Amino acid sequence: MVVPNDPTIQLSILQKRHDSPLAGHPGQEKTLKLVKRDFHCSGMTQFIKDYVSSFQQFSRNKNIHHKKFGLLKPLLIPNGPWICLSMEFITQLPLSKSFESILVIVDRFSKMVVFIPTMSSITSLNLAHLFIKNIFSKHGFPSRIVSGRVPLFYHQDDWNTWLPLAEFAYNNSDHSSTKQSPFFTVYGRDPQFDSAHITQDTPAGNLSTKIQSVQQDVKRELKVAMNRFKRYADKSRASPPVFNPGDMVWLSSKNIKSTRPTKRLSERWLGPFPILKKISTHAYYLKLPSQWKSIHPVFHISLLEPVKTSTIPNRHQEPPPPIIIEEEEEWEVSQILDSKLKRRKLWYLVEWKGFSQDSERSTWEPAENLKNCPELVKDFHSLYPDKPGPNSSKS
Repeated sequence: MVVPNDPTIQLSILQKRHDSPLAGHPGQEKTLKLVKRDFHCSGMTQFIKDYVSSFQQFSRNKNIHHKKFGLLKPLLIPNGPWICLSMEFITQLPLSKSFESILVIVDRFSKMVVFIPTMSSITSLNLAHLFIKNIFSKHGFPSRIVSGRVPLFYHQDDWNTWLPLAEFAYNNSDHSSTKQSPFFTVYGRDPQFDSAHITQDTPAGNLSTKIQSVQQDVKRELKVAMNRFKRYADKSRASPPVFNPGDMVWLSSKNIKSTRPTKRLSERWLGPFPILKKISTHAYYLKLPSQWKSIHPVFHISLLEPVKTSTIPNRHQEPPPPIIIEEEEEWEVSQILDSKLKRRKLWYLVEWKGFSQDSERSTWEPAENLKNCPELVKDFHSLYPDKPGPNSSKS
């Protein structure tokens, strides 16, 4: 059948040949073949391309084939020792003299490290006291601190005894970035192990000149190492797109605990959400749903994808509607299709509202997951009295 080049007619055809569960939401080529079986229209190929590429239900679960957005942006190289520090906690260690954690403070210039035994429950005030005692009293206050956390790696229960020796050994070893030990970078000499190596005093002026020379060498080596690492990291990254306030983006679900009933129903991409503010080239402030109170709204560019906006008039795409129960999102059960006993445990085959694909629409759920829809369970067993039910699992 030949149809006119009318977007309204083309939209009606695509809704039947693409959106229908019987069609299965195929890609551009398969959709075009399905349409060409019964219809012919000039401009239909481009129309199908625009229609399928902007189909939001597909976009929520699509794989990304481009490199991760966001070229590496290394931290600035400090101008000298103890100007910029990094702080990390090693936690969940075996108890050693009332300590079970280590506060690791690293000078980002010299790579010199300080290991401080502590507790994971340390308060901000006590942390400040530790910092003043172990860092500020010796090196002054830094201009910047980068913090983080690392997993446990110790197994001994006497690690607290050996911590100062571990700190010394680390600071006396050459670092891969600077090509010399942190101790030498800071003091312009290697530490002495015993009195046999004691030499005559070095004039203060000569020592100062030597330290300045050493630190200039370190800055040069740090820059070389940083550039090398950036080149390596950027091989798997792409220049980030530029978003503006009002633009719509998809948000990766990798770091967000899904409220969907099972992992199988979790979407790769959430949204789309509007951008409220550009924080930097690599970070954006999104307008999130009001229920997401515990999620910080600023995200790295690698977690965002641009939304392909549909240019087709009168096209409306409705996302699956969440239902709020006790301030948590819960997805609504459409009907119960079947029941079974598995290892003496009752399971129901549940069909969910808002999902058109067969692979997403129904899943087997344990009976305890259906505590909020007792009427549907009752209706199912009224229709199928011979199917396994609550009393079956007890027998």
